[in-house]
Amino acid sequence: MRTQVAIIGGGPSGLLLSQLLHRAGIESVVLERKTKDYVLSRIRAGVLEVGLVDQLRAAGAGARLDRDGIIHDGTVISYGDEQIRVDFTEHTGTHVTVYGQTEVTRDLYDAREAMNGNFAFNVEGVAIHDTDTNTPFVTYHVDGSEHRLDCDYVAGCDGFHGVSRATIPENVRREYEKIYPFGWLGILSETPPVHDELIYASSDVGFALCSMRNENLSRYYVQCEITDSPDNWSDDAFWEALKRRIPEEHATNLVTGPSIEKSIAPLRSFVSEPMRWGRLFLCGDAAHIVPPTGAKGLNTAASDVHYLSQALIQFYTANDSECIERYSEKALARVWKAERFSWWMTSLLHRFPDQSAFDIRMQQAEVAFLRDNTSAQAVLAQNYVGLPY
Repeated sequence: MRTQVAIIGGGPSGLLLSQLLHRAGIESVVLERKTKDYVLSRIRAGVLEVGLVDQLRAAGAGARLDRDGIIHDGTVISYGDEQIRVDFTEHTGTHVTVYGQTEVTRDLYDAREAMNGNFAFNVEGVAIHDTDTNTPFVTYHVDGSEHRLDCDYVAGCDGFHGVSRATIPENVRREYEKIYPFGWLGILSETPPVHDELIYASSDVGFALCSMRNENLSRYYVQCEITDSPDNWSDDAFWEALKRRIPEEHATNLVTGPSIEKSIAPLRSFVSEPMRWGRLFLCGDAAHIVPPTGAKGLNTAASDVHYLSQALIQFYTANDSECIERYSEKALARVWKAERFSWWMTSLLHRFPDQSAFDIRMQQAEVAFLRDNTSAQAVLAQNYVGLPY
């Protein structure tokens, strides 16, 4: 089989890339190691930058998002009982949209299937060959049968543990990583959100986040030990921990209920350079990871898709390879800014095991500066709604 672009990974970044290319007349095949149902069962965050929303609309996958997405014009940063509202609209003229990543993925599958998109599920043993030549190809197995996919380019959208990044030789790759000494215990509950905007809460006993999926589905997180297990937490213990970390006003109004999903996410910052090796490109988690504090994971993957889709469209429609040559440079420039913002938010709001009294006072001074300085709030807002592509 032959196609123009082989896309490894059937998550949102691979699907969005495939859809944008299709609408520009460029063929692709998406290879996914799991089933569609499995991909759609994964619970992920859902704060979308304006750039991602615009891309989904351009991909023909924005109708349900426009109908059901929740517009957020700001967010709340709290330190103890003190609350600072950062107004996105005032500082940037735009907003973010709360819409679950699972729903984004579902919409993209629907859009691809409506255009007879070419998928292969349950693929095993994926190997990427000859990307440093003009004739790359991908081999894989489905149900014990070997397949070969010849292509012009390969897009690695297969996540942190995928084969794409490992295909780039070790003597070419340079990796940067920071592992944070805590995790997030998160639950999903069929309860109304405690507030109509996200609350990022810092307290003497750790961090918490109050988020939502819709008016009757809430997502909450508390900072926990990296070695902890969800089995150690009853629902009651979780709710009590959350109440201790958020302002009393919201703790009093919190509606609790049984969790319908409970898990612990580790936090890491990670970047692999370069994001291009010959005719292989890395997108999203294959190249970089951010802690979820700044809501940048899916959004940073979407910025990669923007740069890569534009580069491939320019090549196929105008025979111009300049953007292909500069893909890694452009993508990484924005990635590192997102890494900086996510690292800053994480450092500002969490309790660290080796934190001294001086470190805590520095956190408090940083929050006070944010509270009193509109320019600092504008910088936070600009980063949160998404830097321009």
